[in-house]
Amino acid sequence: MTSIFLPRGVFWGLALALLLGGCVHRSTEGLPGLPSVTDGKDRITASDEPEASKRARIRLELAGTYFDRGQMSTALDEVKRSIAADPSVAAAFNLRGLIYANLGDSRLAEESFKRALQLDPRDTDAMQNYGWYLCQQSRFDEADALFMRALKSPQYRDSPRTLLTQGVCQARGGKLDDAERTLLRAFALEPANPAIAVNLSEVLYRKGEFDRARFYIRRVNSSPELVSAQTLWLAIRIENKLGNRGGVASLGDQLRNRFAQSPEAAALADGRFDE
Repeated sequence: MTSIFLPRGVFWGLALALLLGGCVHRSTEGLPGLPSVTDGKDRITASDEPEASKRARIRLELAGTYFDRGQMSTALDEVKRSIAADPSVAAAFNLRGLIYANLGDSRLAEESFKRALQLDPRDTDAMQNYGWYLCQQSRFDEADALFMRALKSPQYRDSPRTLLTQGVCQARGGKLDDAERTLLRAFALEPANPAIAVNLSEVLYRKGEFDRARFYIRRVNSSPELVSAQTLWLAIRIENKLGNRGGVASLGDQLRNRFAQSPEAAALADGRFDE
């Protein structure tokens, strides 16, 4: 059976973007012992931030940077320092969960995600990241419940990313009809997102809806900067199912010329279309 496509590195980069986009910077407004801007006393500025909170924020930002570079041990050291400085920040435990998941420590990854949601039950980034972790553990129903919870959150403004992740997870769990509906919702919201189009095409291919699958993969392969061995191979398999030998030959030439050493080129050479 073919696997559902997430471009290499996309999920972890996506998770970091979610984390850095909303949770790393902790607002100084409303910190304990500080006047609120609505008190009529003074406006809160960075100088009012308690030293412990400032240390925690800086360490968390450093941890995110190292995580993005793939330096997991250094990222873990920094996130530990952030938590030691201020153990009340949910985003630190969210990132800790991502790091441990990347390092293959399932127990500490799950413990971290749960702690993030204990600290902030409305943390939609932690919901999505924990949901993806559960999906990777084949705990599909639990994952889906977390994705739904995130999507229902009124402050969550980037639902296409969660819909993409949910749709990929549903497909992994064999729920192709649900995956199609979810990815169609994502595509309607963000039609220029190539990961959504490729995953939707893959789901439709697995359902035997080859003409519809062709439509979505062609959108991706029509942009040279988005073409990869994976996208070409999916297109080749679709054309093969449609009996379009010319299309298979043309796309096959592209695959061999541009990605000669790829596993997909090897599969084409062996005629392994249905793996």
